[in-house]
Order: sequence, then structure tokens, then C-alpha cells
Amino acid sequence: MDEKIVRDLIDRLIDLSFAEDIGDGDHTTLSCIPSDAMGKSKLLIKEEGVLAGIEIAKEVFHRFDPTLQVEVFIHDGTYVKPGDVPMIVSGKIQSLLQTERLMLNIMQRMSGIATMTHKYVERLSGTKTRVLDTRKTTPGMRVLEKMAVKIGGGVNHRIGLFDMILLKDNHVDFAGGIDKAILRAKEYCKEKGKDLKIEIEVRNFDELQQVLNLGGIDRIMLDNFTTNDTRKAVEMVGGRYEIESSGGITFDTLRDYAECGVDYISVGALTHSVKGLDMSFKAC
Repeated sequence: MDEKIVRDLIDRLIDLSFAEDIGDGDHTTLSCIPSDAMGKSKLLIKEEGVLAGIEIAKEVFHRFDPTLQVEVFIHDGTYVKPGDVPMIVSGKIQSLLQTERLMLNIMQRMSGIATMTHKYVERLSGTKTRVLDTRKTTPGMRVLEKMAVKIGGGVNHRIGLFDMILLKDNHVDFAGGIDKAILRAKEYCKEKGKDLKIEIEVRNFDELQQVLNLGGIDRIMLDNFTTNDTRKAVEMVGGRYEIESSGGITFDTLRDYAECGVDYISVGALTHSVKGLDMSFKAC
């Protein structure tokens, strides 16, 4: 994804988050903490998991108050345990208190996703299969959540609707079939000068055979195939295209699908139903 787009999305998210949380002022802090009071706070880990979001936390602190000093001891991607202190922030106490919640919201969410992703990646150890995220993300936080997936060892699928063509069942049905959907997508890319990968979802062996007969795509998504059918589909494709399994795959069945020989398994649960990693920001 273009670095400028990422930077812009993160800046807008931070701005919106401060507007949402602080409004016309943190009156609790402003009423009881002198503006010149200085102090330190530490990030305290309270649960085992994969740390993610340190770099974004630094951005939060520096955007709100450039004079805050952030000392990092543990970096993103590190497995942490209760009692660990990844960073200490020093400066104006008013700034520490006003940035605390946004920083924790981001780091808890990102670390929870990285931890969940790590578990799925470990489950696939020894196979060639990689775990993919989806667009089932928190509105406005997608870039950060997909960063967390990568920190946890997973692979990003498309970021949005703009950086890949994914012809799903509704596209195929509205377009009038597999052939028409693929041909129109290819023609569109040619007309617009777009160099986009094309993936197509298939629901059965008839649709899969149509795709194989026509070609012109980069990846095939097997939607809600059983493991037996997935194994047969992998044999039919014969390595000509990347294969992604999707739909109804749980942590318990993940490895069964991987052992069928697919390249990717997409898992919405990486981002849509994750518990944040427990941590706090305490005066020290």
C-alpha cells in the first residue's frame, strides 16, 4: 500500500480520535493538574501476547505534545508477559493523562490482533499455507489492524476495494457468469491502465472448471469447500494459480485445510472478534 495513503489515514484517525475523546478539553485533568507539572508513566503489560502498536503510540504522543519523551524497551513483534514494561513516557503530566486512553485503545487492539494472528501462524507451522486477513475490520482502524496482522506473522489481503480485483459470488451473478466477470475485469484494467491482480471466488467444481478453461486470473478462492473437495480442487488447479480457502474455517480445522495444499487461508476472526491484550499506563 502506498506510504502516503497510509500516513494520511493514520493522521486522520489520530485527529478524529482526539476530537472524539477530548472535545473542548479534558476538564478532569485541567481542573486538578497544574500545566507545568512534570512526570513519567510506564506501559505495563498484564497479559501474555505479541506486542503491537509501539510505533503508532509514539506518533500519538508526539502529535499531541512534541515535547513528550518516549523511551522504548520492547519493540513490536516481541512476545511479552505480565510485568513487562515496553516503554516509559516522560513530560507534562497533563499530556500523559490526555493521551493515555487513545494510546491504550490502539495498543490493546493491535496487540490482541497480533497475538491472535500469531496463534494461527503457529497452527500452520510446517505447511506452505499463509494466513490472510480480510476487510472485516473496525471502521477507520483498518490500516492499523492490518499492520497488526503483519506484526503477528500473517499476510495482508487487499487493503480495500482499490488495490485488487476480487470477483465474489455477487459480482459473478450480477455480471452474468464466471466468463463475463473475468473478461470484463481484464478489459477494465486494460482501459484504465491498472495493474491489479485478479482473484475470483468459486462455489463448486463447475465454476472452478470454467475458471480453469478461461484463465486470465491470479488467484482462485474456494468458498465453503470441504477438505475433501479442497484437496480435489488443488489437484485440478495443478499449481497454475494461487489458491485461497475461505468460509467456515475455524482454528480447529485450519491445519486440515492447509494440508490440502492451498496457498492461503483467509480468516475474518483475526480482526472482527479479537479481545484486546490487557495492559495499563501507570505513573512511575
